[in-house]
Amino acid sequence: MRALLISLLLMLGISTQAENYPYRSDCLWLTVPDHADWLYKTGEKARVEVTFCKYGIPQNVEVSYEIGPDMLPATSSGKVKLKNGRAVIDMGTMRKPGFLDLRLKAVVDDKKYEHHVKVGFSPEQLQPYTKNPADFDAFWKETLETARKEVKTEKLMVKCEKVDKYTTDEFDCYLLKLHTDRSHSIYGYLTMPKSQSQELKDLRTQSSKLLTRKYPVVLCPPGAGIKTIKEPMRNTYYAKNGFIRLEMEIHGLHPEMTSEQFSEISNAFSGVNGYLENGLDCRENYYMRHVYVACVRALDYLCSLPEWDGRNVFVQGGSQGGALSLITAGLDPRVTACVANHPALSDMAGYAEKGRTGGYPHFNRENQMLTPQKIETLQYYDVVNFASRIKCPVYLTWGYNDNTCPPTTSYIVWNLITAPKQSLITPVNEHWTSEATNYGQMLWLKEHISE
Repeated sequence: MRALLISLLLMLGISTQAENYPYRSDCLWLTVPDHADWLYKTGEKARVEVTFCKYGIPQNVEVSYEIGPDMLPATSSGKVKLKNGRAVIDMGTMRKPGFLDLRLKAVVDDKKYEHHVKVGFSPEQLQPYTKNPADFDAFWKETLETARKEVKTEKLMVKCEKVDKYTTDEFDCYLLKLHTDRSHSIYGYLTMPKSQSQELKDLRTQSSKLLTRKYPVVLCPPGAGIKTIKEPMRNTYYAKNGFIRLEMEIHGLHPEMTSEQFSEISNAFSGVNGYLENGLDCRENYYMRHVYVACVRALDYLCSLPEWDGRNVFVQGGSQGGALSLITAGLDPRVTACVANHPALSDMAGYAEKGRTGGYPHFNRENQMLTPQKIETLQYYDVVNFASRIKCPVYLTWGYNDNTCPPTTSYIVWNLITAPKQSLITPVNEHWTSEATNYGQMLWLKEHISE
């Protein structure tokens, strides 16, 4: 079994460009915890066998290491000389639920190589720091009602253009601009199976009831950053498998703008993710308020399409997109299934408690970002308070070595979901998922189509 595991890890190192296995590197770390699932009970010691290979050959190098809680400073350190290319490091234990991170360094031929591995201790017991405000539901009910009054549903779609360069024999692609409230718009690429237009041609002489095919709809919110939609053709297998899919952005940035135009606009924000700090002192003025509204308004549009099957409404995304998928599922009872990878925006204020891990965007890294007022605002926007309100089936994926959306906060979200749920835990993954995982999520949604 151990030989098989190492072989699989080597294959990962060769075939992916993941952060923890550098693409086309001569050197490769192998770390094998003594529990196959990388999980332990609190109070139980964890040991990790460490191997450092060059050209696939174990090396007798000196390895320095640090051990610390997930995303927090090290609490211990040491050095070990690999013998026959291997050594076992005792990581110790945790008395409270959480994750420990073993951070490794080696210098070979004057070049530094780093790696890390995280193991969990009773993570099924993790609970959030973030409180649940008494008026949470009332705040979001009023927010959505106001947005819908400002922009009537029938006027939601401002512009729809067919994009010939992305249209194929199997699906049509449209560029949309949607007004989501009085002040904001978002853009999105809509892909729709083309079988409808073909059937219209073939069935003209038959019953009119057969003229329109109906499809489930899928909303895909974006990952974090000031960016447009760069790869509208990335997941066209959704359209090829009978889904209407809307891939959206959240900043009102036209995806066809030039790089110069994009730079001018993005520079207006304080840093690439400065929007996540914008207005955080007031729940009514926080930037993400319009983003959450935009996700629901995008569903308003999708559910207005005559091609929608009238039943199936799905959300799917990763990182910030995973967060927005869970948030939309918690806000909108029309959502019938949700897929999310390593959700960001989860227990963001956790760092306010000493020795506690928080979620992306890791506000602890900036001064005065976790004041009482900002912590209060975050309560209305944190994934944890939407996760507990989700009623539809959820498919959640996360890895343990993730230093962007740490496993601590992913487990917190998982633990709060009371709806039917399924997980795919990939311990070795950092902040990425494989194409096989992504395609498998589409297949999971197909299984949840209600006839």
